[in-house]
Amino acid sequence: MNILQLSERILVNKDWATILFVLAISIVALNKTVFSVRFNEFIKLGYSDKYNKVYKDTNNLLSWFTISMFVIQLLSFSFFILLLLSYFNYTQTDNYITYIQIITFLFVFILSKFLIEKIIGTTINSESIVDQFNLIKVNYRAFLGFVLLPINIILYYNSWPIKAVFYIILTVFLLYNVFTYYFLVKTYQKTILGNLFYFILYLCTLEILPYYFMYYWVTKN
Repeated sequence: MNILQLSERILVNKDWATILFVLAISIVALNKTVFSVRFNEFIKLGYSDKYNKVYKDTNNLLSWFTISMFVIQLLSFSFFILLLLSYFNYTQTDNYITYIQIITFLFVFILSKFLIEKIIGTTINSESIVDQFNLIKVNYRAFLGFVLLPINIILYYNSWPIKAVFYIILTVFLLYNVFTYYFLVKTYQKTILGNLFYFILYLCTLEILPYYFMYYWVTKN
């Protein structure tokens, strides 16, 4: 006689993630419609620096386009971190509490770093240069977040993510950051050489140490 065994069906609620993905796509669509010329130049950042040259005014840091693309970056990076933590069995992809913690930590981290850079720039009378640095970094990382968005959607709704994909994305992210700093050094070569000590200090304290401590904190906790 066969014994019928009943197992509880676990329903995974991913509605909150779907809402955020729809929100992100809506922002992209709105920017493409309202800022069509700027958006077309922005999506070429992967192989052209024309966007940085055209929109180099530091007032663009507070423009609607930059802020909205920063929101895309924040959402994308947070989802990718959630996927990474889930892949290494630290959490589950449907855990919206973890996602809120990640996006809050990421926002506070970026904002704190930005404010510290502003203070240092004011202290050494190089506020305009620091603002230019920040604008270029925001542009490149917003582009990376934009590219990462569809990848996140595919990985999030796929129960068996390919291991190689994560390592490829991480490698691209690191190389892209190296490329960003190369562009900064190339663009402001004279200024950097005239303030080499401050640039090395800035690079070590604000561009290397924070990420090292964040990596250490995640791996140890």
